[in-house]
Amino acid sequence: MSDNDSMIVDITTRILRDLADPQTLNNARDEAWRAPLWQALEEAGLTLAWVPEEIGGAGLSVPETFDILRVAGAFALPVPLAETLIAGWLLARAGIKPPAGPMTVAPLRPRERLELRGGRLTGRIRGVPFGQDCGHVVVLAGSRVALLAGNGLPWQPGRNLANEAKNGLILDSVEPLEESAAEGLSDEALLLLGAAARSAQMSGALEALLEISVRYAGERVAFERPIAKFQAVQHNLAQLAGEAAAALAAQGSAAQAIERAGTADDASVFLDVAAAKIRVGEAAGAGAAIAHQVHGAIGFTAEHILHRYTHRLWSWRDEFGDESYWAVRLGEAVTAKGADALWPTITAA
Repeated sequence: MSDNDSMIVDITTRILRDLADPQTLNNARDEAWRAPLWQALEEAGLTLAWVPEEIGGAGLSVPETFDILRVAGAFALPVPLAETLIAGWLLARAGIKPPAGPMTVAPLRPRERLELRGGRLTGRIRGVPFGQDCGHVVVLAGSRVALLAGNGLPWQPGRNLANEAKNGLILDSVEPLEESAAEGLSDEALLLLGAAARSAQMSGALEALLEISVRYAGERVAFERPIAKFQAVQHNLAQLAGEAAAALAAQGSAAQAIERAGTADDASVFLDVAAAKIRVGEAAGAGAAIAHQVHGAIGFTAEHILHRYTHRLWSWRDEFGDESYWAVRLGEAVTAKGADALWPTITAA
């Protein structure tokens, strides 16, 4: 990690520790914390990290931005930071200056498509994260990027496992605020970038799960000694540590592949991103199960913060393609290249 990467991590961590502490938010009776948190993120330039400085962004590198997402995952951040980052990236590719405030992005499911004809959008999309809570929505229709006002759209009700808005949307000849072509941009590029972003968030959440579980095991006493002294618990914690480490390595490889390629459009990033989404998704499933097993019944209670992480992990692993989708795609890609190309593909820098 470079000095600049470390600085970005420190800034993000400080803001979230002060304004988005998971236990504090878990105990909050209302959402008065939301506005000052978002203001702090905006003022630090974290919400538009992927947007060049010349159009109002921070112009951070790919690894720096993924570091932001990893820290956000470590706090189970309940605001659309990842969605706003991806939306800003899309707008920047199309030369559109991003608006202030939270944004979300669509579509984020394989095989969902929107059409832009005569300057109007038509199509149906499911499960837009934080949809009805965002002031703007950025959508990709073919190779054109469109910016929509979130207010007034026909949002369909829906919530994810973490009780966050996750809305369907039916667009019937809706006129966007702005729209523009983005050369070389495709649904595949959005899917790959989103999958890498979710992998980073899940990786951070797994690191936090490990820390929370180790701390709890050291504090919880059974049969007159901490449960961390029991071999079965030690084995579980070691397995959780392995899952967290594997997730961190996989998402780091995906971020580096995108950085090397300079874009998420490049075919060279597919292997790393697909493998990351598969491996991190598997780690999320296994890691959440282990963490709940270590905590026992208390981990399921509303008062404990564990569910803030596990519910989001279960939601994130299904977005931008789940493990099954990417496994099939990865298998098809490997088969198409043939057996002789497998090892060179895996070991390519």
